[in-house]
Amino acid sequence: MEDRELKLWSGWLGLFGVLVGLGAIIALIVLASQWKEPKLVWAIVPLSLLWVISLAGFIVNGPNQARVVQLFGSYVGTLRKTGFFYGNPFYWRTRVSLRVQVFETGMNKTDETKDATGRVITQATSHREPLKVNDHDGTPIEIAAVVLWKVVNAAEAVFQVDDYEEFVKLQADAALRNLASRYSYDAPDTDAHSLRGHIEEVASQLKLELQARMRQAGVEVQEARISYLAYAREIASAMLQRQQAGAIIAARAKIVEGAVGMVEHALQMLSEKNIIELDAERRAAMVSNLLVVLCGHNAPQPVLNTGTLYN
Repeated sequence: MEDRELKLWSGWLGLFGVLVGLGAIIALIVLASQWKEPKLVWAIVPLSLLWVISLAGFIVNGPNQARVVQLFGSYVGTLRKTGFFYGNPFYWRTRVSLRVQVFETGMNKTDETKDATGRVITQATSHREPLKVNDHDGTPIEIAAVVLWKVVNAAEAVFQVDDYEEFVKLQADAALRNLASRYSYDAPDTDAHSLRGHIEEVASQLKLELQARMRQAGVEVQEARISYLAYAREIASAMLQRQQAGAIIAARAKIVEGAVGMVEHALQMLSEKNIIELDAERRAAMVSNLLVVLCGHNAPQPVLNTGTLYN
């Protein structure tokens, strides 16, 4: 829907006209009382009624605000300029904020305290909890996002949807649910479907999907970021153990890789400098001992060999 700019008269000029009209009505009342002319009453009453109606024509528009103006159900235009204006008193004006707004997705929840009979005795302020959804693998997770948005087409925001602010919040929740179902919570670095490992890509996809959903309401999404991401409470403990096991395995693999390199380097230096000649059996024993020392979880206990190399 085209957003047309509406131009109105200066409010100070309208105020001057209203004061002139008030002066004219007062003058007629004075003349009617002095001349004792009852016919002037028929002019004073409608003029007074019109003067009262004319007071509804004043419009004060603040910074980053717009007024969508209608006349008897027809769209007239949108007032975006800041200042004091005067227009048709029969204009119906709907105020729309053009400021950048931010909110966090989630479900509203009110904390309540109940007595022994189950009756609510106290009710705390409501807050928003993260959404509970299933990721690409079907794992239940909790997720929330922060969305920055603003109205760029005031006419569409008023006429396309009933409540554009509620529309934005509901569409944001739906888009976040849909996005979470397309990505896994955690995945290898080579996998592009990971909410935890590919934050920038996920944020970009979320912004695109939100903009596609909210364009019809005249809303522009400026930024969308994941603000909270965690496993659901019922599986958080098990998934934490799995992450710890994965970290331990990765650390052990790194230790073994480094130990093998150190053993190889030690054998190479012994061979190049002709420090000692080892047969295959003793070489295998030396490799085994070095790997045990380098890869062992606990500090090794030294053993002194007081005999020969083979005893």
